[in-house]
Amino acid sequence: MEKSSSNETQTLTSKKELLDCTEGEDCQENGLLVHPSHGDKGEAGQISNGYSVVQSPVPCNGIGDGEDVQCTAPAATTTTTTTTSTTCGVEAQPQLLELEERETWSKKMDFLLSVIGYAVDLGNVWRFPYICYQNGGGAFLIPYTIMAIFGGIPLFYMELALGQYHRNGCISIWRKICPIFKGIGFTICIIAFYIASYYNTIMAWALYYLISSFTSELPWTSCKNAWNTVNCTNYFTNASITWTPHSISPAEEFYTRHVLQVQRSKGLDDLGGISWQLTLCLLLIFTIVYFSIWKGVKTSGKVVWVTATFPYIILFILLIRGATLPGAWRGVVFYLKPDWQKLLATEVWVDAAAQIFFSLGPGFGVLLAFASYNKFHNNCYQDALVTSTVNCMTSFVSGFVIFTVLGYMAEMRNEEVSEVAKDTGPSLLFITYAEAIANMPASTFFAIIFFLMLLTLGLDSTFAGLEGVITAMLDEFPHVWGKRREWFVLGLIIACFLGSLSTLTFGGAYVVKLFEEYATGPAVLTVVFLESIAVAWFYGINQFCSDMKEMLGFTPGWYWRLCWVAISPIFLLFIICSFMSSPPDLRLFDYNYPYWTTIVGYCIGTSSVICIPIYMAYRLIITPGTFKEIALKLAVPHGDVG
Repeated sequence: MEKSSSNETQTLTSKKELLDCTEGEDCQENGLLVHPSHGDKGEAGQISNGYSVVQSPVPCNGIGDGEDVQCTAPAATTTTTTTTSTTCGVEAQPQLLELEERETWSKKMDFLLSVIGYAVDLGNVWRFPYICYQNGGGAFLIPYTIMAIFGGIPLFYMELALGQYHRNGCISIWRKICPIFKGIGFTICIIAFYIASYYNTIMAWALYYLISSFTSELPWTSCKNAWNTVNCTNYFTNASITWTPHSISPAEEFYTRHVLQVQRSKGLDDLGGISWQLTLCLLLIFTIVYFSIWKGVKTSGKVVWVTATFPYIILFILLIRGATLPGAWRGVVFYLKPDWQKLLATEVWVDAAAQIFFSLGPGFGVLLAFASYNKFHNNCYQDALVTSTVNCMTSFVSGFVIFTVLGYMAEMRNEEVSEVAKDTGPSLLFITYAEAIANMPASTFFAIIFFLMLLTLGLDSTFAGLEGVITAMLDEFPHVWGKRREWFVLGLIIACFLGSLSTLTFGGAYVVKLFEEYATGPAVLTVVFLESIAVAWFYGINQFCSDMKEMLGFTPGWYWRLCWVAISPIFLLFIICSFMSSPPDLRLFDYNYPYWTTIVGYCIGTSSVICIPIYMAYRLIITPGTFKEIALKLAVPHGDVG
């Protein structure tokens, strides 16, 4: 990198990052030279009109008089910049470019609560307890902890560090890491759209339950409703009634026949009509989401003080209540009793790796986006350890909340806990737990706070997922959306609502299950695998650690380096290969998914990942030069290649 003399330029403090003028797309945006902001890293000379003067050290042709512009310019913190910008060989034209200081979190706690709220979601409440007891109870905690230490937490830490150092969303950040992998950012945005299209429908179910809970007698406690069948068995109110293999609880019929109305659908090939009740619930959910995130992190950072802390208060109340129920100890024993033989099964290790990965949530663009609003010297190392520990402990404690109630259910039915705990996923919350709550004293109170907790858990994750997309698009297209955030967010919310319509049909639960299994899992795993390879092997582990030393004041130790270079990528490849070799055999209620749904599922997953090779091919085609020159240019950060 050439350095100018003191009489030619004003020195600016910045990190070693340049914009390459030969890369027309990235050197210029609408003919304006853009300087990325780095918080408190650098200071620009201010003049009386409030603008900062940035002069060029060396012109494009190597001959300059201070009027021309070098096509590479160091990054600097500016509020408004007067600059002259041109491509090589073109006469420079003065331009006035107003660059606002990047928004930052009002308080450090806003960031921490946002990350915790994102990582702690509905999956912590239903997925971890089920996977834990299914894979050996207490013995499962061994592979879970190992996978967290060597896979999940290092990837979590890496994304926070990348976002905080480069201060960009998941698309434009690749210009500074490895440009040819920029398609990863677009893939992340498509995955986020898929998630928003089905995840919020689950919250619409929770909202419907919440509204239905404001009655003296909860509607899923009786078999005398219009939606009930002859198999409805209410064993709580009549001790003489015996539970049989054909018995169906009123809670199950309320969920399947009244809320979802699956009896009006024949399956994925005949979804039926749209439920207007759920549509209204989803519309309210998206309205809340819009007004929580439309102004940026300064708004959402305040909302999470409620949505991220409220679930912990409710979990504590439900834990105390569950522990006092008859038979609660049976559930706890079933939850934690170790089955050491399970540790010899490959599936247990795969489940442990997948659970910790999806629980912490790297690869969704959220951690990059949230960290990009931190101050440059924020201790993201400490943040990574604190938030990942809180997340894992929340999953563990949630197991006690769920299984104390399952033990109570088994006691009331006079069955084994394993028979009661057959429900998985949302059914565990909307059938089993809802039924247990309905038969407790003060059932209305506990139902209201429980479904409020589910809503707040889901809202946090939705805020985060959409913020990842918003930050990415605003950073990538600042000249289009930079001053129109509210309109972009509105358009995104409308698109997500329209994308959710298939999940609001009478067979919508089948669509939710299909998207949950195929649209996100393997695609996100592929994204993070490529991300870890790009950072550790293309950008370079030494450069990455040097960046972190500049930002944090210390260099990551050998443990972190080893995880980033080898262990974490192997960890991800292990999960991907396991999933691809044995795709899930889907079944929901009494519906067995036909074989063609597996093909549809893989097509949905591929539709997002395909952006990566398409973008690679596009850049290889449009970039001039020999193949070696093109490959070198696209494999290193802009400015590192002359």
